[in-house]
Amino acid sequence: MSQSSIERLRDYLAQLPPQSQALLMREFERAIERGEDAAVANLVLEQLRKIVRGAEEDEEAQPRTDDPARLLFRPLEPFLAETNFPTRAGQIRRASLLPVWQWLAREGAPEAAREFQAVLATTSEDSSTEAATRKFQLAAAVAIVKITAPVQGDDRQRALSRVGQPSVVEDLLPIGLVLQTRDALETLGSRLPAQVRVFADAQIASVTEALKVPSLQTPQLLPFALSLIAQRLVAPWQIVRLAIKMAASDDELRVAATPYGVAVTIALHDLSFAAACLRTDIRRGHFEYVGEQLKTLHDGVRGLRTELDLRNDSTWGRQLTSIRADTSNALQSEIDSVPGRVRRILRQRADKDIGTGAKIDMSEVEDAAALIDFVAVCRTYASELAINEVTLRTYSDLQHYVEQSTEGLVQSLRGGEARVLAFRQQQVKAAIRFCEVLFGHDYASLMNRAVENAMTGDRKSTRAS
Repeated sequence: MSQSSIERLRDYLAQLPPQSQALLMREFERAIERGEDAAVANLVLEQLRKIVRGAEEDEEAQPRTDDPARLLFRPLEPFLAETNFPTRAGQIRRASLLPVWQWLAREGAPEAAREFQAVLATTSEDSSTEAATRKFQLAAAVAIVKITAPVQGDDRQRALSRVGQPSVVEDLLPIGLVLQTRDALETLGSRLPAQVRVFADAQIASVTEALKVPSLQTPQLLPFALSLIAQRLVAPWQIVRLAIKMAASDDELRVAATPYGVAVTIALHDLSFAAACLRTDIRRGHFEYVGEQLKTLHDGVRGLRTELDLRNDSTWGRQLTSIRADTSNALQSEIDSVPGRVRRILRQRADKDIGTGAKIDMSEVEDAAALIDFVAVCRTYASELAINEVTLRTYSDLQHYVEQSTEGLVQSLRGGEARVLAFRQQQVKAAIRFCEVLFGHDYASLMNRAVENAMTGDRKSTRAS
C-alpha cells in the first residue's frame, strides 16, 4: 500500500470514536487468530495502535498541503459526525464532505477550486497556503449560500440534486455557514478553556460574554457555537445550564422559548447517542467502556431531571423517558443472562457425566467474568437508570452461588476419578476467577491456597493407600 493510502487509512481510523477503535482492534486480532488475511489485519492493527498510543500526535497535528479538501473543510472538524446515527443541529456528516468538494470543483466554484489547487501545487509557505485556503473557503461559502437560497422553481431542486443525495443537501447550508463564519468560531474556541470540569456561574458568565457575536447568534450558527462549548465540558450535558441561565428559569416552556433551548436538544441527542452505543456494545459483548458509558448516561439523566422542570408529556420529557427506558431494558436483559452463563461453567456434575478430555473454554470464562464485572458496575448507577432491583438481586445471587460452588468444587478435588481431575481443576480455576471479581484479590488468594491444600492432601492419601 502506498504512503498516501496509509495516511488516508490512518486519518479515517483516527476520526473513529474510541469504542469503534477498540472494536476494530479486537475484531482484527481475532481474524489473525483464525488465520484470515493477516496482511490487511496487521496493517490496520499497526495504525490503530499508533493512534491509541499517540505516537504520531505531532505528525498528525501538521496540516498536509497535498490535500485540498482537507484544508478546505478543516473548520468543520469539531462538528463532524462519523456514524450512521441521525445528526442533530450543530453536526455535519463526514460522508457529506466528498460530494460537496466534488460539486464545488465541478460546478459550484470551479475557477476558485482550480486557483486554490494551483497555489497548493506551487508553494509550500504556510502563509500563502493559509491565505489561499481562506479565500477558497469564502468562495465556497458564497456558492453554497447561493444554491441553497429559498427561490421558487424546479431549477433550484435540479441544481441541488446534482450536489448529492438528500442527506448531503441537508448538510450543504450548514457547511457553507461554518466556512463563512470560520473566524468567529475560531475566536470563540480560543476564548474557551481547554477543559471545564464544572460549568458553574463563573464559567457560564465567561461563555456568555464570548458568545456576544452577532454572527454566532443566528438560529443556524448558534447550535455550532453550543456544540463547540459542549465539547470542552467534562460533563457535556451541563450545556443545558447555559439555556437555563438565558431563560432565567428552569421551566422547560420558558427555556424552549429562547434560542438557547437548542442546548437541551443537543444534550438529549447526545445522551441518546451514548445510549445507542451502550446497547450496541452490550449486544456485541464488548464491555471495555461500559463503566464510562453508564456514568455518562447516569449523570446526564440525573442532571436533566434535576436541573430542568420537564413535563412527562412534553417532547423533551418523552425523549428523556425513552432514553431511560431503552437503557434500562438493554441492561436488564443482559443482567438477567449472567447467572445462567456462570452456572453453565461451574455446575457440578457426576464423574460419569464428564467425558474423557472434557475442557472448559477459558475465553468463555473471561466473557463471564466481564459480565459479572458489568453487573457490579451497574450497581453504581442502578437507581437513576431504573435497574436497582434486578441488579441488586442478581449480584447477591451471583455472590451466593459462586461462593457455594467454589467451596464444593474445591472439595471435589479431594476425591473422584483421576480422568476427570483436569476438568475439575479447570472449573475451580474459573470459580476463583469469578471470586476475584466478586470478592476481591484476597479472597481469591485464600481459595487458591485451599485448592493447593486439597490437591496436596489428595496426593498424600493416595500414596498412603
